[in-house]
Amino acid sequence: MQKVSTFLWFDNQAEHAANFYVSLFKNSRIIDTSYYAENMPMPKGTVMVITFTLDGIEYQAINGGPHYKLTPAVSLSVSCESQEEVDHLWSKLTADGGQEVQCGWLTDKFGLSWQIIPAAFLALLKKADAVQTERMVQAMMQMRKLDMAALQRAYDGK
Repeated sequence: MQKVSTFLWFDNQAEHAANFYVSLFKNSRIIDTSYYAENMPMPKGTVMVITFTLDGIEYQAINGGPHYKLTPAVSLSVSCESQEEVDHLWSKLTADGGQEVQCGWLTDKFGLSWQIIPAAFLALLKKADAVQTERMVQAMMQMRKLDMAALQRAYDGK
């Protein structure tokens, strides 16, 4: 068990969300599930907290009721090794009611915000050339899903 992990609040979809997320990433699994008992805020037998890993990182999700909502103020960021990985995750996470946002951000069908970012983009951001970086960022601002080939062309001034 990790000492610190992200804890996500859902109305009543924690188990469904965790199973969906686990299906998207290798080295991911459900670790533990606890259930509400009699005289608790949800019906007896309803999933209370589910603990899971995404690519080895531990998360927890609760069915806490409608009191709180997920917001873009907290997002999960995924550094993708290829455009194919970006495309795959984007497709899966925007399916069934997910929403494209801008600049590599999306909101999935459960309301959780994600940043799906090519690792090559992050590497170029660390370089010192301000003119190239500005061109690339300007191109990114016009995108929803990031297209690394187009970002590289903008960086190169082509």
